[in-house]
Amino acid sequence: MHLQTNGVVMKFKGLTALDGVDIDISKGEIVGLIGPNGSGKTTLLNVISGVFVPNSGRFRMGDREWSSVSLREAACLGIRRTFQNIRLFPSFTVLETVEVAAAWLDRGDRRENALRALDELNFRQHCGRIASELSYGMQRRLEIARAIAGKLEFLLIDEPTAGLNHAESQELVEVIQAIRERRGCGIVLIDHDLHVIMNVCDRVIVLAEGKVIACGTPQEVRRDPLVINAYLGS
Repeated sequence: MHLQTNGVVMKFKGLTALDGVDIDISKGEIVGLIGPNGSGKTTLLNVISGVFVPNSGRFRMGDREWSSVSLREAACLGIRRTFQNIRLFPSFTVLETVEVAAAWLDRGDRRENALRALDELNFRQHCGRIASELSYGMQRRLEIARAIAGKLEFLLIDEPTAGLNHAESQELVEVIQAIRERRGCGIVLIDHDLHVIMNVCDRVIVLAEGKVIACGTPQEVRRDPLVINAYLGS
């Protein structure tokens, strides 16, 4: 199964954030999404996941096609996401945080789905802790656990290693790879750490000024003159 966008345009008060974006993500692959600040990376995740309604364009996943979708509808389709800025309920326990996400889908046993997600991130032992009292790195992992509770076809992850040290980043990368292996889901990963992108991703898509300027293996993208000029530098 594939998750595809075709001709997606997103404008904000005259500013074109996405300008006819076409991407194609397969289940089972990890695709990096990189580009300069303001290139449209997070906006693309937002229109795919239903946070924003695009001005035009189409989306397709399997035999489903749509022009816009709500955040909940996208989640029920199995399109789940994390955010660049961590968004947790500060007074909820770890288990309650993940259970709320599982219950929102109205599918399966919410406790069972929540515990499965926590197990995948080796987090069950922290079930009773208050989310806001966790370290920053642990909150990052909790947000991913919340995102994978229940049906998961494609996982969109925005800046998961931001603010983490090298060891924490490496541990989170291993968690992301394990989710792909266990669930067989497709993953779209935004991260400014190019070492992470180039070493974990099967393919890399590069955005600049709201347009796709390159797509290929990490090695191909690293050598692309347009990418070097727009983003990587000499």
